[in-house]
Amino acid sequence: MADAVRVDSWLWAVRVYKTRSAATTACRAGHARVNGDKAKAAQQVKPGDELRVRIAGFDRILVVRQTLTKRVGAPLAAVAAEDRTPEREPVAQVAVRDRGAGRPTKRERRDIERLRGR
Repeated sequence: MADAVRVDSWLWAVRVYKTRSAATTACRAGHARVNGDKAKAAQQVKPGDELRVRIAGFDRILVVRQTLTKRVGAPLAAVAAEDRTPEREPVAQVAVRDRGAGRPTKRERRDIERLRGR
């Protein structure tokens, strides 16, 4: 293990992003912050640093516990990063029908009414 590693490499190694290029792109777009400051892909992180990463419209807060340069298995990746992301409130389901699906059946109408809380 190195003393400090690149942000994009670490995010890829702990399985936050599927590919290293996706992690690099996220850093370039400003979706990664290290200790509150926007991070470039080549910025070094070390144990104890806090990363805020925006994924799918939500921020994940991660604390670096170990520095990794190579992608490792899920159990080792969980040890290398401490997830401090607060719980999200559940999103209400919305009844969506495919366009052109025709008129809903009686059962489908009942399901839609149940989802709407009526």
